[in-house]
Amino acid sequence: MSDLTQVTRVTSRGMITLRGDLTSAQIKKTVKAVTGQAMPSSGQFLGDVTSGVAWMSPDELLLVVPYADVAKSVAQIDDTLKGQHYLAADVSDARAVFSVSGKNASDVLARLCPVDLHADSFGVGQFRRTRMAQVAAAFWMHDTGFEVVCFQSVGDYAQDLLTQAAKNAAGSRDYA
Repeated sequence: MSDLTQVTRVTSRGMITLRGDLTSAQIKKTVKAVTGQAMPSSGQFLGDVTSGVAWMSPDELLLVVPYADVAKSVAQIDDTLKGQHYLAADVSDARAVFSVSGKNASDVLARLCPVDLHADSFGVGQFRRTRMAQVAAAFWMHDTGFEVVCFQSVGDYAQDLLTQAAKNAAGSRDYA
């Protein structure tokens, strides 16, 4: 790996899938209570690397909370949304998370994902669900780089992809 880009596997990241009517005032209030954030718009992540919320689809959010707070957060969701149609599921252990940071972080992801990561097109707080080579992945940009999420079952493959792309990004901007 280059000294320009670091790829780190993140352990113990709390993640909750929340599905339901995202226009519901009660769901908006619940998201704010659990993450401290407002409801994100399409393609947006609000928060930081330890706590936040990402827009996954018109009826799905990914809530990021400290790992130790997941059970308490799911219980809070269950309490506040009682009687409404929703799904809240702890997906923390089903996901692998990577931090990609450093000067060439966007180049690393550009090598692997069909997303325009030019600074004029993708910035802090933006979120994408996409493919990373042969696997489903999602990522968001923050002040120091990107957080990348994929299924735990392909975590080793994803780590190898990111690590190799980081090595290659150090020497060339040729994506061929």
